Amino acid sequence: QLPGEVVLCAKRHILDAFAAMVSASTLPVARVLTALVQTEGGNPDSSLVGSSLLTTASLAALANGTLAHADETDDFHPSSATHPGCSTIPAALAVAEREHRDGTAFLKAVVLGYDIGCRVTRALVPRLVAAPGHSPRSIGGTFCAVAPAASLLGLSAMQVSYALSYAAQQASGIGSYIRDRDHMEKAFALGGMPARNGVTAALLVHAGFTGVEDVFQGERNFLHAYSPDPKPSELIMELGSRFEIRETSLKKYCAGSPIQAPLEALLAIVSDHNLKAREVEELTVRLPEPNARTVDNRQM
Repeated sequence: QLPGEVVLCAKRHILDAFAAMVSASTLPVARVLTALVQTEGGNPDSSLVGSSLLTTASLAALANGTLAHADETDDFHPSSATHPGCSTIPAALAVAEREHRDGTAFLKAVVLGYDIGCRVTRALVPRLVAAPGHSPRSIGGTFCAVAPAASLLGLSAMQVSYALSYAAQQASGIGSYIRDRDHMEKAFALGGMPARNGVTAALLVHAGFTGVEDVFQGERNFLHAYSPDPKPSELIMELGSRFEIRETSLKKYCAGSPIQAPLEALLAIVSDHNLKAREVEELTVRLPEPNARTVDNRQM
């Protein structure tokens, strides 16, 4: 049973993710995704948000996850450096529709996705993962997606372990997406790919695949494969009492997380001094590392 404040918070984040997907349904990437869904087809199990199209759960997760991050209005979890909503909610939606689960099951699965995905990413230590060029946002998103998918499919405890292992096998992503001017690859890498991979992992196990019983411990485990100094205790720290969805920020502006505060400051200055564009000759913004490096004169 979830606390009332967690339920309310989850509803806000679900609404925020749907708004992001609907907003992105007007962008060029949506036309590409619509064409892909129409071409690939498959069982009409799950919806493509912003359209009347139905497709397989994994393809719906891919399309909706990409839409959820496409215009940079999705949420952000600071301590794990992830965007949990754009993978968790599309994955949960796709499987909930496929399995005809109700709204309560869907909402609980969403909260679970935030709890598992953010903890896995924090256990890796995001800055250590990012140092060689990997993307903790992409890697963590896969676990954000597999947890709700496994829950909604009703997997057993052992099957959940298998599903986590198949998620680990697919966890991927490199930070080169910041060079993508059209923001399509970044939307795929942070939203669509992890949402699809998490759903696929759960569906494989649901279909009968077996695998490694604990991918987080033992020889050649996931944590040590991706991080030089992981913190395994983070995996279950305060699980069930601290809900990560409550630690997740909703964006105010249609821009990347590092730009939210500068935009707020800029608009406050404009308002306080009644500035007009013609009065501004030059503007320089300085941010602390690593945020400045992420957005410094970035074409995207």
